Amino acid sequence: MHIKIHENDNVEVNADTGHKRAVCDINRGENIIKYGVPIGHALCGIKKGEHIHSHNMATNLSGIVEYNYEPVIKVKNTKTQKYEIKAYRRNNGDIGIRNDIWIINTVGCVNKTAHILAQKTGAFDFPHPFGCSQLGEDHKTTQKILKGLIEHPNAGGVLVLGLGCENNNIGEMKKILGDYDGDRIKFLNVQESDDEIEDGVRIISGLKKHAEGFERESVPLSELCVGLKCGGSDGLSGITANPLVGRFSDMLINAGGSAVLTEVPEMFGAEHILMNRCESREVFDKTVSLINNFKKYFMSYNQPVYENPSPGNKAGGITTLEEKSLGCVQKGGASIVTDVLDMGERVRKKGLSLLNGPGNDMVAVTNLTAAGCHLILFTTGRGTPLGAPVPTVKISSNSGLYMKKRHWTDFDAGGITEGKQLDESFFEFVMRVASGEPVNNEKNGYREISVFKNGVTL
Repeated sequence: MHIKIHENDNVEVNADTGHKRAVCDINRGENIIKYGVPIGHALCGIKKGEHIHSHNMATNLSGIVEYNYEPVIKVKNTKTQKYEIKAYRRNNGDIGIRNDIWIINTVGCVNKTAHILAQKTGAFDFPHPFGCSQLGEDHKTTQKILKGLIEHPNAGGVLVLGLGCENNNIGEMKKILGDYDGDRIKFLNVQESDDEIEDGVRIISGLKKHAEGFERESVPLSELCVGLKCGGSDGLSGITANPLVGRFSDMLINAGGSAVLTEVPEMFGAEHILMNRCESREVFDKTVSLINNFKKYFMSYNQPVYENPSPGNKAGGITTLEEKSLGCVQKGGASIVTDVLDMGERVRKKGLSLLNGPGNDMVAVTNLTAAGCHLILFTTGRGTPLGAPVPTVKISSNSGLYMKKRHWTDFDAGGITEGKQLDESFFEFVMRVASGEPVNNEKNGYREISVFKNGVTL
């Protein structure tokens, strides 16, 4: 079966493979139309019914673009009932949807120590190689990301584990944290400890007792913050899983909640859609800077701005970056863009925020977690076991992946190609996850972080 997404399209998509074929003859140089807009141009003449991919199609994108603010703000009135979730109310008023104990390292030198403590206590550790021998903004980015993890409300208690001689030592990290809850956040400098394992176990035992003082209670859905991510996308991602997540995002935002869209390089070619939904000229200007600064980052290393999609994306039917991006941004639904965040900044406004950062899966889920997202909706057409420190809900774009990798994926969006209406069942599933139902990354113990690096290592 083949699907034509928009009446103006000159391609249709195979519902099983995600690959495109022409629905009419297409001349050399003529635009290839999907989602009702160009996703590239024909490199040669293409006959009706012929396969369209990298061999006969190329991107239309190039260089830095000048943008005009042409707001097309349409508030989508998705009916959202007054929902509540069951969550933990923290002492500072934040809510957490899990009550974990986290070990956050100030430096990679204590990764193994943290892992031993996690094994002995049931806490969760997140190894990384940074926190020392970094300079300038690179060092500050590491500190901001770690700060976001330490303050994340899904952790009922946090042990900040330091070595002692690193740039980002505990004293420096305390300056970055500012005021903090001394009952919830504890510190251990292993160079000052006679037995860091014994001391660590003792501290974590105390943190567990502190966390046990919290119980789930009913809180309004408006307090939930959800991260939006795709990885290992295919040609169906923009037809099934991403629009499904976008409709959820609209429902959440209409209920007063927050959603965060990241992966800036995967906005290239579709950025105008987001820019025209910015609530103000100020937010538009921030979005322009977000896009162009990331392009300049590529160019500063003499790398092509549009070297995307990945080999896996191409195998799944995605040919150009604009095709990938037009599918990617659909996770943001139709809601107004209310804010733009830098890496390490926490969500500060309700609605849809754009978050600076690459498309790399591990870095992106870390950035979303540090921004305060309680859970992440992660769409995929190829599959991945990756998980963030927070629940990472995998939504398959095709049913074949779901059936093959049931231990990776949590929800099958593939039935949308057959006309199934999944909005309500997906919404209810996410509500259960937010209220405590574990997903596969949690069941399998897949919880990773990766901090963005762009600087000198001493």
